[in-house]
Amino acid sequence: MGASARLLRAVIMGAPGSGKGTVSSRIIKHFELKHLSSGDLLRQNMLRGTEIGVLAKTFIDQGKLIPDDVMTRLALHELKNLTEHSWLLDGFPRTLPQAEALDRTYQIDTVINLNVPFEVIKQRLTARWIHPASGRVYNIEFNPPKTVGIDDLTGEPLIQREDDKPETVIKRLKAYEAQTEPVLEYYRKKGVLETFSGTETNKIWPSVYAFQQRFQKHTRRTPSLHEEKRTSPGREQELLVLTSRNPSA
Repeated sequence: MGASARLLRAVIMGAPGSGKGTVSSRIIKHFELKHLSSGDLLRQNMLRGTEIGVLAKTFIDQGKLIPDDVMTRLALHELKNLTEHSWLLDGFPRTLPQAEALDRTYQIDTVINLNVPFEVIKQRLTARWIHPASGRVYNIEFNPPKTVGIDDLTGEPLIQREDDKPETVIKRLKAYEAQTEPVLEYYRKKGVLETFSGTETNKIWPSVYAFQQRFQKHTRRTPSLHEEKRTSPGREQELLVLTSRNPSA
């Protein structure tokens, strides 16, 4: 990224199992963005025993959601270390108050939303089985064990994590939808939401790549793209999934 390039402030959104982690890793590889994952940030702070990490852990241990103000403090504190870099936020903002708090500090240029049907996500997540002693992970669809329900190396039984059971997956997806729909609408009205729909990450990725290329090319020429988008609220471009010219990941 040249010295004249404007710093990019981006957010990626997508339900658990939507391929958000894979797409994020490809974006930061191809476009030199810093990746800030709220989940990773939480784990690091709890591991280090920071004040905010200890506070967050008290809510998690009680089975409660971490309050908006705690998550916002955590994210904004970390973003102070990235002021000289373009960045991609992953997992934050998750709620409307978080999005509004972020907006008061940073101007978000684009929000990449991965729209994958819940039925597809449910199949992905519920196909996962693990060998608890070793942590080996199997997927019934593309990496199945030689014998159903049995670890290849030890012959011991495989288990399905509570989070991967169908009823739990459905509950998580519904909770995600209820929590994030107001956030998507907030960014849609600001004219910065870009939605990419599909059922396979490798087919969605070329569209994300092409959009990001165009977007960063424009931000190099002028810093007013975000303002230009804001002049047409409610404009959300539904990009068609491309099946060719898939850049190597």
